Amino acid sequence: MSEPTIDSVRHILVVGAGAMGRQIAMSAALVGYTATVQDISPDMLEAASTELAGWTAGRVAKGKLDAAASRTSLGRLAFTTDLETAAAAADFVIEAATERLDVKTGIFDTLGRSAPAHAVLATNSSTLGSSKVAAVSGRPDRVCNMHFFNPALVMKCVEVVRHAGTSRATIETTLELARRLGKEPVLINREIPGFIANRLMGAIQREALALAEAGIASIADIDTTARSALGHPMGPFQLMDMVGLDVIDFIAQATHAETGDPADAPHATVAGLVAAGKMGRKTGAGFYAY
Repeated sequence: MSEPTIDSVRHILVVGAGAMGRQIAMSAALVGYTATVQDISPDMLEAASTELAGWTAGRVAKGKLDAAASRTSLGRLAFTTDLETAAAAADFVIEAATERLDVKTGIFDTLGRSAPAHAVLATNSSTLGSSKVAAVSGRPDRVCNMHFFNPALVMKCVEVVRHAGTSRATIETTLELARRLGKEPVLINREIPGFIANRLMGAIQREALALAEAGIASIADIDTTARSALGHPMGPFQLMDMVGLDVIDFIAQATHAETGDPADAPHATVAGLVAAGKMGRKTGAGFYAY
């Protein structure tokens, strides 16, 4: 079986047409890769196509993207519900489906049977290590995490996580692909729940919540301190509201399920807001009202 190399990567398959998947595909198309977005929902694929056309039109209107480049980039994108056929033409696959292990296992089983031998099979999961789907692919050495951040068209960091059986060639190819997409990849040498960013973010959020609940300072003043003293672009409560409190709670649940550490348990305040339908900016209320 030939080792993967960056020079063999010409066609990228993104599995999942949600906000993350569609933006990853657009990032690839903008720098010259042909990219296919696969999803089981035709409606989701149509929404992805429409949104990306609107995004590029907006960039052209603002003078940030040439009109010809916009048309060329959109022309590099394809949309399909047929995973097997799409996988057969892919040199690199980025799975960005829902964060459910049973769903991802089914996808990687199909990818392992359908994708060319040289293809890298990466998961964009922020909570599930690729070791959980590596074996079912039949090519565990070609499997890793390639975790983008939302919004993927803007955020520069990509966490590349190897599991114990990931080959060096797979890691080198994945890191270089991230760079060619205009990203700044970081390598995580072994799986750990939450990787780097979510662990750092979680620690700051836990301390911020503890300070607020103890009456040490108001939520607004804690956020101000993070911005004006630490140079953060937004405070921890603002960030949680932007990400979505349901997402924050889900990450905590997934991390706690992996570690069993009480320190990683979901926070009651966040869970309470989610139960009340207050999930941050997207619902108009969270720690702040919008």
